[in-house]
Amino acid sequence: MNYLSINEIDNLSEWVKEAIDLKNNPLKHQGLGKNKTIGLLFFNNSLRTRLSTQKAAINLGMDPIVMNFGSEGWALEFEDGTVMDQGKSEHVKEAAQVISQFCDVIAIRAFASLTDKEKDLAEEVLAAFVKYATVPIVNMESSVGHPLQALADAITMEEFKVSHRPKVVLSWAPHPKALPHAVANSFIEMMQKQDAEFVITHPKGYELNPEIVKDSIVEYSQEKAFENADFIYTKNWSSFNDYGKVISQDNSWMITSDKMEKTNDAKFMHCLPVRRNVVVTDEVLDSENSIVIQQANNRTYSAQVVLKRILEE
Repeated sequence: MNYLSINEIDNLSEWVKEAIDLKNNPLKHQGLGKNKTIGLLFFNNSLRTRLSTQKAAINLGMDPIVMNFGSEGWALEFEDGTVMDQGKSEHVKEAAQVISQFCDVIAIRAFASLTDKEKDLAEEVLAAFVKYATVPIVNMESSVGHPLQALADAITMEEFKVSHRPKVVLSWAPHPKALPHAVANSFIEMMQKQDAEFVITHPKGYELNPEIVKDSIVEYSQEKAFENADFIYTKNWSSFNDYGKVISQDNSWMITSDKMEKTNDAKFMHCLPVRRNVVVTDEVLDSENSIVIQQANNRTYSAQVVLKRILEE
């Protein structure tokens, strides 16, 4: 069993319930991972993903090994048939098989380049490890998705659920850098599994991959989208059509208390890290309705339920 996408989940409510049970008794299955090793391979930086996945593995009795490929590993080649006479010292064919001999599970974090759309959509790094490794693979954020984050988001929304069918809004917000689409993509795919009124709002030009958005509602007026919302999930992303480009820095899309007042006393969510007073004001982020810290805590239990199911298989 691999965990590559939120769409690997057959029954989201069951996984969420199991994760909450683990949260209430995190050491219950500590024997499950005894004498098992998980290799955490980071091609990009991390705080929550690294620490929460390590903690989840430890809760299950596993031994984590962490490797940062940006500074510690040989530069890997991913293309077949290439003449390796330039800067890359090792091919993923050997690397994935070797790491598989040291680890019972491999978890990988490798962001989109935001320069080569075709390669990013093909999930070059993740797909290569799936192809050549001989142990289960877990996606700790790839070019296209962040399924551990989306599962944590589902857990958090369940813990703060409202008594009616909720309205959930995914809102773009400004950011000084070009950011990937992975978090937004997986959040959309997760929401498509929920019984909720779901709305995506962003400026024109920031449309996401139509193969992921499908028939989800897109509203170009942020103000209209926020009306009667129960959850506001905020994230920046770069252009998908004009791939990887920042086509506008519209500061009017920052989340403010005035905008939150248009909602149904909505909870504010963000995957973190977040740029204060660029993406969201201090006033909103520090308010009682901000549940970003609880969201981050649930990253442990989203990873733990995934690892538990892999170990059980």
